[in-house]
Amino acid sequence: MSVITREQFRDQWSELHNSAPTTGIVGRWLSISYRFGLLCTLLRITPNVLTTLGLVSAIGVALTSQSLWAIALIVISLFFDGIDGSVAIFQNRTSNWGALLDSVVDRISEALWLYALYVIGVPAYLCIALWLVASIQEYMRARVSSLGVKDLGLVTITERPVRASFIFIVLIAWHLDLPGIEIATWVFLGASLFSAVSVMRFAYSRLR
Repeated sequence: MSVITREQFRDQWSELHNSAPTTGIVGRWLSISYRFGLLCTLLRITPNVLTTLGLVSAIGVALTSQSLWAIALIVISLFFDGIDGSVAIFQNRTSNWGALLDSVVDRISEALWLYALYVIGVPAYLCIALWLVASIQEYMRARVSSLGVKDLGLVTITERPVRASFIFIVLIAWHLDLPGIEIATWVFLGASLFSAVSVMRFAYSRLR
C-alpha cells in the first residue's frame, strides 16, 4: 500500500475544503487526523462507515441528553465526522456522493446535538435559530463552491468543531448546575450570525 505524505495529505485536504489554510489549530487537527486516517485505512474502515458512525453517535446524544453519555457521544460524533474525509483521502475514495452524504449527515447531526440543548432547557426557538444560521453558512459555502469559487477557505469563529464544543460546554455546565446557559446561547447565536455574515461578505467579494 502506497501511503501519502503529510504534505500531500494537507494539500488534498485544503483543496477539498475550498483552499482552507492548514496552519494553527487546523494544522494541529490535521496532524491528529493524519494518524487516525492511516490507522483506519490499515483496518480497512471505509469513509462512509465512519460517516454513519458519526450519525449514530449524534442520535445517541439526543437520546441521552440528560446523562453524562451525551457529553462523551458528542465528542465521538464530531471525531467520526472529522476523520471520514481524512480516510477518503488516504483511500483515494473522495467522491461527489461522499461529499453530499457527509454534508447531509452534518446537518442532521447538528440538529440532534441542538435537540439535546432543548431537552436540558434551552428554548426551542434558540436551538432552531442556531441550526438555521449554521445551515445557511454551510449552504453558502457549498453553493459558492459550485459556482466555481475555489478559494472560499475563510475560517470563522463558529466553525462546526466550535459549535460542537459550545454544546459540549453547555452540557457540562448544566450537569454542574451553573447559571447563564440561556444567556450564553444568545451570545453564541450572535457569534454565529457574525460568522454567517462574514462568509456572505467573502462570497460577495468573489462573485460580484
